[in-house]
Amino acid sequence: MTQTFHRDRFTWLAYLLFAFFAYFLNTFGPITPFLKDELGLSYTVSSLHFTAYAVGLLLAGLTGHILIERIGRRYALWFGAFGISVSAFILLAGKSAVVTIGASFCMGLVSSLILVIVPSALSDQHGELRAVALSESNMIASLVSTAAPLLVGWTAAHLSGGWRLALGITALTPFLILLGFGRTTIPVPSTSHQKDSPSTKQPLPFLFWVYWVALVLGVSVEFCMIFWSADYLENSLGMSKVDAAQAVSLFLGAMIVGRLAGSRLVQLFSTRNVVIGSILVAATGFLLFWITNTPLLGLVGLFVTGLGVASFYPLLLSLAIGTTHHNTVLASARATLASGTAILALPLVLGRLADMFGIRLAYGVVGILLIGIFLIVLFTGRKVSASQPA
Repeated sequence: MTQTFHRDRFTWLAYLLFAFFAYFLNTFGPITPFLKDELGLSYTVSSLHFTAYAVGLLLAGLTGHILIERIGRRYALWFGAFGISVSAFILLAGKSAVVTIGASFCMGLVSSLILVIVPSALSDQHGELRAVALSESNMIASLVSTAAPLLVGWTAAHLSGGWRLALGITALTPFLILLGFGRTTIPVPSTSHQKDSPSTKQPLPFLFWVYWVALVLGVSVEFCMIFWSADYLENSLGMSKVDAAQAVSLFLGAMIVGRLAGSRLVQLFSTRNVVIGSILVAATGFLLFWITNTPLLGLVGLFVTGLGVASFYPLLLSLAIGTTHHNTVLASARATLASGTAILALPLVLGRLADMFGIRLAYGVVGILLIGIFLIVLFTGRKVSASQPA
């Protein structure tokens, strides 16, 4: 008998809070040029905002479950939401890099509670239909994320409060959500026998770690484009600061289209072939973005790059998990470390290279990352089934 997917009050609450988390995650790239100019920061120091956010995510990812167990999902979820708001207001009021970077760290620390609770609670709530809930939550989050650079650019150009309004007004969202969903029941954790879960004690194979490196490189490409593309468009292609900030939405919008396309293509072709195709699309777009001196062509290149990059994480993760013989829990945990490592390190590396050689030359590191992913997939693809589902 076919089950019917029902979106109850908690489901909508989870969707809204996950989108709220995603919005602030994707504001750091567009606001960086404004912070850099206002506070007189170097590229390296500017990139520390996102690095501090990533450190907060990593620390809470290692210890956040302790807080959730002690105070419960309900209080931890709202603590994460209002913690983002408080951190945002501190960042907006900050007059020095120490304060704004510290606020970024706090935001990453508390926002990870939403990142941990929403997927697990949706899974408990919807059981066998959890894939539907998780897919919808990520799609809504992607759509909201696309609005972040648009709002930053629009408020900076048209409102007296400038770009700060894009963060300040949105930071009030949890108060509105609380009014509508404050009494919503949060699903309790499943009490299934997870103590003796299968094969979690078995070490992951060497081939998994090879793909893990590809995951690090893939996520690095994604966040190098999100974090630094606005600055690149302004300083290398001559776009205004406002237009450059808004242009980041092209990349995020292409990510939505690319993920939709990837989920269809993988039903027709092997995962490995779709990944290789995605790399070629991303490389073509990036080459156009990097070598052109025309803003219009740069924007086209940015969009095409997003189309290719969109499939990197889900499909590389699929290939990695395919090597683990159903040890998916441990594999997923280690994949999260890959994301944290990439978010923590690569925007900072690119920022340092930009200080040394200029933003245009520094962006060449993205091309090196793409080559690395291509070589890994090309030379390891024969060792796993070419028909792994995404």
